[in-house]
Amino acid sequence: MNSTRRGLLKASGVVTAGVLAGCIGEDGSEPAAQGNGETESLDGDGGYAAFFTLYDWTQNIAGEHMDIINPVPAGEIGHGWEPTANLQTQVAESDIFIYLDSPEFRWAQDAVESIESEGTDVVTVNALEGIDLLEFDGHDHDHGHDHDDDHHDDDHHDDDHDDHHHDDDHDDHHHDDDHDDHHHDDHDDHHHDDDHDDHHHDDDHDDHHHDDDHDDHHHDDDHDDHHHDDDHDHDHDHEHGDYDPHVWVDPVLAQTCVDNIADGLAEADPDNADDYYDNAEAYKNELQDLHEQFESALADTHIDTLVLAGHDSFQYLAERYDFEIHSPQGVSPQDEATTSDIIDSIELVNELGISHVTYDYFESDNLAQQIVAESDAEEVATLTPAEGSTPEWNDDGWGYIEQMEEINLPTLEAALDAHTSDLSY
Repeated sequence: MNSTRRGLLKASGVVTAGVLAGCIGEDGSEPAAQGNGETESLDGDGGYAAFFTLYDWTQNIAGEHMDIINPVPAGEIGHGWEPTANLQTQVAESDIFIYLDSPEFRWAQDAVESIESEGTDVVTVNALEGIDLLEFDGHDHDHGHDHDDDHHDDDHHDDDHDDHHHDDDHDDHHHDDDHDDHHHDDHDDHHHDDDHDDHHHDDDHDDHHHDDDHDDHHHDDDHDDHHHDDDHDHDHDHEHGDYDPHVWVDPVLAQTCVDNIADGLAEADPDNADDYYDNAEAYKNELQDLHEQFESALADTHIDTLVLAGHDSFQYLAERYDFEIHSPQGVSPQDEATTSDIIDSIELVNELGISHVTYDYFESDNLAQQIVAESDAEEVATLTPAEGSTPEWNDDGWGYIEQMEEINLPTLEAALDAHTSDLSY
């Protein structure tokens, strides 16, 4: 199926222009609203989550005590989405707002800044709190936003609790052997060492009923990470930010997010705090089961490089399960594939004997199809960033866990040649 380099040069300009079609359904139709999105209003106690994943997690923790609204319509994903003018008012009138403190979700950062500057009685929960972020080029970072004043360290996550603890001697998902940047010495991609306990929480993490001694959820050494202050400087000069917020694709880091959400719900509604923590523990057990499924399925793969024809929203997943991602477009949403990048991808596919070229469900598959057509690969396979949903997935009752189990796991098994998968999603 190889063609000449000259033929590829002619074809690639059209394809790369079409790759950024994302954020709508694959058929290009206007997405239907999930839960009526911004048009839905709260009737009683409740709040808003900035996008689907946070909404799904929060629903699982809140149970019957609070209504949670996801304003982002089905068919769209959270980053880059812009709300209508009245959403900020609706958020300011709610009990709780769950978001990610990242410029990828700038509207949510702006909403929090408005809430804090106006002294509105809304509990704001940054689900990233306590997690070191990777840079868009694969290095890790403590996610400080120049927050100069009082941190939520003293408000919640004070008491040194043992859950979310990393193994001995490596701080917050840093690797062991003198490489602090989630990198191997031999390559710049996000590969683990052979024994990749890195950034895993201990398997016996004493889940979230706060013990007296918990060092995690906030970092010690001079990094004011993820915490809110009276004076946020979010580096809005970086249109998309320098640090990758897509931590939710890692089921282990997701457990830290769940703890943060449970803390926020307990703060907003202390009368039901025990239920929130119990629900969080139950959901974290499901996330741990999900992690163990991935760990087992991907423990013995014949290929250790995933070719992703789109923006790389999956580096935390690769970091967790010890594979590399090659993307002709890179990680940053600002990146686009060049002809040289596409040629390199085709050559890599042929060199490694890769059979499946993957793409993000919420983006066009044109580039993946081109790489398959111009290489020895056999077919394209989809991944979901688990950042949005579709009307069909909603009808099937799929949440975050189902997307990871039913789409991402079989795709990775096939693409990394773990075992035969029919990809029958």
